[in-house]
Amino acid sequence: MIATLPRPSTLRPSPPPAAGAGAVTLYAALADSLQSLIGTGTLRPGHRVPSVRRMALQRDVSISTVLQAYTLLESRGYLEARPQSGYYVRARLPSQAPEPRMARPMAAPRFVGVNDLTAEVFTHATDPRYVPFGAACPHHSLFPNKKIARLLGAVGRDDPSLLGRYAMLSAYEPLAREISRRYLQAGTPLAHDELVVTVGCAEALNLSLRAVTKPGDTVAVETPTYFGILETIQSLGLRVLEIPTSPRDGICLDALREALVQHDVKALFVIPSFQNPLGTSMSDAAKEKLYQLLVEFDLPAIEDDIYGDLHFDERRPKPLKAWDTDGRVLLCSSFSKTLAPALRVGWCAPGRYLERVRRLKFTNTLGTPLVLQKTIADFLRLGGYDHHLRTIRRAYQHQLHLFSQAILRHFPEGTRLSRPSGGFVLWCELPPGVDTLRLHRDALRHHISTAPGPLFSVKDRYKNCLRMNCGLPWSDAIETALRTLGTLAKNQL
Repeated sequence: MIATLPRPSTLRPSPPPAAGAGAVTLYAALADSLQSLIGTGTLRPGHRVPSVRRMALQRDVSISTVLQAYTLLESRGYLEARPQSGYYVRARLPSQAPEPRMARPMAAPRFVGVNDLTAEVFTHATDPRYVPFGAACPHHSLFPNKKIARLLGAVGRDDPSLLGRYAMLSAYEPLAREISRRYLQAGTPLAHDELVVTVGCAEALNLSLRAVTKPGDTVAVETPTYFGILETIQSLGLRVLEIPTSPRDGICLDALREALVQHDVKALFVIPSFQNPLGTSMSDAAKEKLYQLLVEFDLPAIEDDIYGDLHFDERRPKPLKAWDTDGRVLLCSSFSKTLAPALRVGWCAPGRYLERVRRLKFTNTLGTPLVLQKTIADFLRLGGYDHHLRTIRRAYQHQLHLFSQAILRHFPEGTRLSRPSGGFVLWCELPPGVDTLRLHRDALRHHISTAPGPLFSVKDRYKNCLRMNCGLPWSDAIETALRTLGTLAKNQL
């Protein structure tokens, strides 16, 4: 049987990134895509894959590219060539690391303690002396920095008055229209005049939390969850209730329902698409059920969609906001993971809380600088963003594959890994005898920064877990650093 394969947009021919370190060969990206299809069962053991010529036509690539990809998958143990017959998925596939385990429900909400380690992780991310596995910050070579710099300069030259004006509006209209258009293409209608442009996604999340809670309230979050939101919750005097989250399916809806019955929860924070740190993406059916829960318990949800554009499949996943018919979902995102981290341009679609978020934005930062908003708007208007996204998604997917394979080579036996279908972070569960806080301190002496598991919970969980930043172009230095980390972990056992 010959399988019919989806046609990922991430594999259309496109030049590599400008920096050689970020370049990903097309055949390697094709091999990664097919390996992912094998891993998910789309291509099953014993199935014949499309012929070289047919695959080349399907993916708009050369025959030599397909041959190289098939040869690479042979060497990895996923395909076998049969004379006069073609290529087949091997009956016995290479063993994969098991996925991390899901946490238990939390008995009661609790306040977030101050953790100085968070600031330390971000400090090391910008220190060139360290290998930055800790912070989820992609390497600068993956972004179109020269083009952004030219546009930024042109904005200042063409309209110098922008430098002398406050941004008093919720959003620069051309930028808001571009953001609205992109969400409409993803099946999520958002009116441009219902967007608030923010200073990065962090401000959008902060404003959203303040709009729907008051000090002392309880916010439900996934566990493990993005440690930045825990810092924000702590600064606002809120309590956290952690909800078990599956590395494969996302937040456990049964556990969430039980928590909402037992506790007075005022809001939910959730990352439905490529969750940080697990990389999980909820199915459309699960997102719809989640929204029904929100309606049933009259609960607002703050949705972090910052990784939504970094999908490895053809289709961008719909955000939870796509099911929002009564304005209870506050969608937050930014261009920091895809285009220009330094410009700090994000947005919030706050639904029924629009006026409240606008007032909070005004008292918080007045507005987001017009020069920066116009620079991003011009980049989107001139085209090239989709091309750039295809390039960066290909890079992230390839880097995740290389990191995963290296971790399996160098980390202790029994290490478990998440299997992200987008984004660039990887969750590692090491054997129970490994203390990742101690591992972090040991690694710093080798100029390697990590993000230990306890950062991602308020309950002192995940002591043997790490989140890995795979937004770093592969190199011998990266492999050496992973080997060193693995050795340090083995020394604890």
